[in-house]
Amino acid sequence: MRLVRIVGVSVGLAIMAIGLWALFTGILPPALVFTLEGAVIIAGVLFERVVYKHIEAARPGAGWTRTAERFIDDATGKPVTVYVQPATGERKYVNE
Repeated sequence: MRLVRIVGVSVGLAIMAIGLWALFTGILPPALVFTLEGAVIIAGVLFERVVYKHIEAARPGAGWTRTAERFIDDATGKPVTVYVQPATGERKYVNE
């Protein structure tokens, strides 16, 4: 997964570099498009870690309900169960 992030950021930086080169050579419309596209790719790769939750090792305490959602974690190959806090809607992902 780390390699995918490195490649994503590298591609984003390359696209931004093309946009900045176009900006300095006076080709304005492509410069704006390439610079913005590169920034969006980089932001998507960096903020992906915020969106996807950390998988915990221990089950949550009282007040958490086990859901029917289960999946295999790609990184570890272990089954993961989803727990939810009904009052807040918060979700936790736990290795089983």
